Amino acid sequence: MVKQILKAEVESLGGLQLKCSARGFEFIIDEPENVGGTNEAMNPLEALLCSLGACKMMVVRFFYQAKQINMKSMRVEILGEIDSDRLKGKPNVKIGFSKIITNYYIDADNTDEEIKDLVAFIETTCPVKDTIVNTPEMELHINP
Repeated sequence: MVKQILKAEVESLGGLQLKCSARGFEFIIDEPENVGGTNEAMNPLEALLCSLGACKMMVVRFFYQAKQINMKSMRVEILGEIDSDRLKGKPNVKIGFSKIITNYYIDADNTDEEIKDLVAFIETTCPVKDTIVNTPEMELHINP
């Protein structure tokens, strides 16, 4: 087995804006104005949902031809259910998402069964989903 380390860095830009960087690429994270941000970018939870949807779409892009899917178009919608009372400090409220829903919109010249098989393959092959469902070992280091 060959292990690979992926590296991402997050740096504060002031206020609630953050610069996220990896491999020379970057994007901004922010929060809506109602929680103190400037609403100039998505928040971390929205970015997580986008990462999940993007990963599912990448699996399709890599494998749809090998699966003999005659793809015309595809879109993935990811919904995350979260209890906003978490920000109010109420006890016994889950901090993160309590449910994540994926809606697939697939236009392809294939049978319903072939599309269902493709979706099942996506759901078992997506690394981001696997990371969310089968939580990795977490390690923490505090550096000067």
